Amino acid sequence: QVQLVESGGGLVQAGGSLRLSCIAYGTISSINSMNWYRQVPGKQREWVAVSRSSGGSIEYSDSVKGRFTISRDNAKNAVYLQMNSLKPEDTGAYYCKFTGLGFVYWGQGTQVTVSS
Repeated sequence: QVQLVESGGGLVQAGGSLRLSCIAYGTISSINSMNWYRQVPGKQREWVAVSRSSGGSIEYSDSVKGRFTISRDNAKNAVYLQMNSLKPEDTGAYYCKFTGLGFVYWGQGTQVTVSS
């Protein structure tokens, strides 16, 4: 059984930084992509960033481009999200998602709160 565990969330002032981590525990292979999403209560979960295994491509949503950086450690089955120049609108629960052949795994979420 695979479990994704996020950490690194917290309370930060606008303009500050946080680094989120997501580590997969259990046997997992052939990961196609590692993603970050976020969600605010009452709204749909929003895709933030992706790191694809094939070709190593990385993409960001327009709302975080230039401020957030996704990285990964394949040996640890881990993905990270460095968040700089945080804004109050970045507040939400952040979730990691791993996809592969025949599977999609989600983490339990870590809360990020940015105060103005």
